[in-house]
Amino acid sequence: MDLFEYQGKQYFARYDIPVSAGDVALTVDEAVSAAEAAGYPVVVKAQVQVGGRGKAGGIKLAADADEVRLHAGNILGMDIKGHVVERLWVENASDIDEEYYASFTLDRGAKKHLLMLSAQGGVEIEAVA
Repeated sequence: MDLFEYQGKQYFARYDIPVSAGDVALTVDEAVSAAEAAGYPVVVKAQVQVGGRGKAGGIKLAADADEVRLHAGNILGMDIKGHVVERLWVENASDIDEEYYASFTLDRGAKKHLLMLSAQGGVEIEAVA
């Protein structure tokens, strides 16, 4: 099962694992509403199941509603490696000291679950992991 980032964050929140305040948006107006609810600054993030969103311009910081409108309008409909952005995750921006990567996947050959952890989270994680 592949999850969008927002789905993973919703699952975490359900089990009291801390995540930034945010919401899903399907339109520019919904993105502005989500940003107002989360509180500025926010991050507007393309929701596609592929890496490289940031490098493709699919993750943008916004300080106010005008910037959210601009970024949401540019990101919605964007093609990122063959995946068209139909939804956004708008969340309160975090001041990040350290970033980690965690992934659960299925190793079909070994017929086992695989947990990948890395202290080098973020951009280019696919190459690191």
